[in-house]
Amino acid sequence: MRRLVRLADVGPRDTVLEIGPGLGSMTLGLLGTAGAVVAVEVDAPLAAALPVTVAARLPAEAAARLHVVLADGLRLGPADLPAGVPAPDVLAANLPYNIAVPLLLGVLERLPSLRRGLVMVQAEVADRLTAPPGSRVYGAPSVKLAWYARSRPAGGVPRPVFWPQPNVDSGLVAFTRRTPPAPAELRAEVFAAVDAAFAQRRKTLRTALAPWAGSRAAATTLAEAAGVDPGARGETLDVEAYCRLAAARVAAERAPAD
Repeated sequence: MRRLVRLADVGPRDTVLEIGPGLGSMTLGLLGTAGAVVAVEVDAPLAAALPVTVAARLPAEAAARLHVVLADGLRLGPADLPAGVPAPDVLAANLPYNIAVPLLLGVLERLPSLRRGLVMVQAEVADRLTAPPGSRVYGAPSVKLAWYARSRPAGGVPRPVFWPQPNVDSGLVAFTRRTPPAPAELRAEVFAAVDAAFAQRRKTLRTALAPWAGSRAAATTLAEAAGVDPGARGETLDVEAYCRLAAARVAAERAPAD
């Protein structure tokens, strides 16, 4: 946990969002360096125990900088955050592995104040989130995270450090928010194209995008308009290419009928 806190690189000016603090191991470390920690816990007994744990192990000044929120991280929004506390700018968390991807993408969408972060996830998920185009594990999570942020692998975490010891490896993902590669109103269309492309990842774009575009012919036309080879596969496209595909579809829908 000390390593995670060090890699998160938080300081006294940062408000850290921690989702799923559990017994508080990472929370204790974060409170040693952060200006404030907003700990979001969905389990009521754990949420109630966290301030007690912190008060018993840290000075009163540090304990006062902890703000526990009883909420579901999958639905967390600005209205759930504590009043009078600066909006969180750093996400540092050991995310629940079974919901890590939608949770991470969701908080990045709903909490624009988050500028950077470090999360621990299952190793395979870490690989997918940070994979470049053309990689064997590049997929929808890779493209969608690239919409919000630049990410990189930040190291592995061995199984024996956990109790109880899991049957999966863990990995760290560091990210820094970027300006989206297209207008915000295009995001849903971009993500729809991404989902279509990777629903049949071994198919060419003219086939994989057909349900999204309306037909194979329409998918071919949109790809060509976007400067994308319709015979390519979705795993070769970066997020900017998906943005061009989405923009081409929106433009086609707005074009007057013959």
